[in-house]
Amino acid sequence: MAIAAPAAPLPVDGRLAHMTDAHEREHAFAEQLVDSRRRQSSGLPLKRNVAAFVDGLLGLLFPQLAEDGIPTAEEIQARLSLLRRDLRELTAPFEGADRAEEIARTFGDGVPELYASIHLDADAIVAGDPAAESIDEVVAAYPGFLAIGTHRIAHAIHRLGVPVLPRLISEVAHTRTGIDIHPGATIGRSFCIDHGTGIVVGETAVIGDDVKLYQGVTLGAMSVAKSNAGRKRHPTIEDRVVLYANATVLGGDTVVGHDSVVGGNVWLTNSVPPYSLVYHTSQVKVRSVSDGFADADYVI
Repeated sequence: MAIAAPAAPLPVDGRLAHMTDAHEREHAFAEQLVDSRRRQSSGLPLKRNVAAFVDGLLGLLFPQLAEDGIPTAEEIQARLSLLRRDLRELTAPFEGADRAEEIARTFGDGVPELYASIHLDADAIVAGDPAAESIDEVVAAYPGFLAIGTHRIAHAIHRLGVPVLPRLISEVAHTRTGIDIHPGATIGRSFCIDHGTGIVVGETAVIGDDVKLYQGVTLGAMSVAKSNAGRKRHPTIEDRVVLYANATVLGGDTVVGHDSVVGGNVWLTNSVPPYSLVYHTSQVKVRSVSDGFADADYVI
């Protein structure tokens, strides 16, 4: 069942301006809001239910994120069945009951592979961050792991053709971590995010295996024109590339070749070959405060 486009918001009733009694005015406004919400109802699942699905699945796969003890094999099977039911209910408003059942079954069949992929990401973070002491620490406390794990879930559902829901899932991680990965982005094995805050990865970005991103990295588009929808607008990052803090790589034709390093604050809109070192240079002056300040020192 397709979701109809929401109606335009109901304009404020001009009668409210002529009401002097506060209670009467409030009641009239409440009735107007009820009517407006009915007109704009989209059938989207509640955000708390989407977040509960993500938490339930990650908590089942990784005990460091669970709220209870270690379940038995039978309990895990039962919880997987409940998660398939939850996904079916989240998907039904978009796809209808029969298609939602098929999607939930297909997603459930892929959970073992999903777990293996997310576990490789955790291993990559432990290997790539000197401050990480264990898998337990990474899974329980690293925002990069939460963002990657949530993306893997969203991307799996996105690949099944489900509209909107993958985006709602990705927003769970975005809200909690400040890392914004579109569910359409394709990410290879052993993906490492260090720190992570402010990372943005666009819908058509392609990231290879063993790639590492630091905070503030943007893999974006050269243009946000609506006419570009459906085209590859975001860059390709090949295997074993490292992108340091606040690097920006833009454009659907831009390819960062494998085994390259992109330094901090780089602005890159052209492809670079494998084994490249791309860096930004800035002029740094060191002098004594006693030398005084010139007008140019106050440029922001």
